[in-house]
Amino acid sequence: MSEAGESRKSPRLDKVIHERARLIILAYLSSSTSAAVSFSELREKLELTAGNLSIQLRTLEAAGYVRIAKSFVENRPNTSVTLTARGSRALRGYLGEMEHLMRRLKPRAGAEDKD
Repeated sequence: MSEAGESRKSPRLDKVIHERARLIILAYLSSSTSAAVSFSELREKLELTAGNLSIQLRTLEAAGYVRIAKSFVENRPNTSVTLTARGSRALRGYLGEMEHLMRRLKPRAGAEDKD
């Protein structure tokens, strides 16, 4: 037990974030220079269908990880998505758990290369 938490049996991965589409949505929002990102930008940049993106955003919103705002811009509907502080913390925690998992697996992967 050289590092705090090293004795843990398995990582505690956030099941909301662990789904691929939700992970890339949060990662995109986290890395965006804009506070809010439009639905259409997410759909285009992440190459998700409108239906899939909509479902994933609802799940993230229910978890409190994103905030969705609907408005009109030049008489056209506009949906924007913002990463919440809770979502940012959850993403950092998830990535920390993944890093922990990778550190645990690295020595074993190296040992297999020697066989």
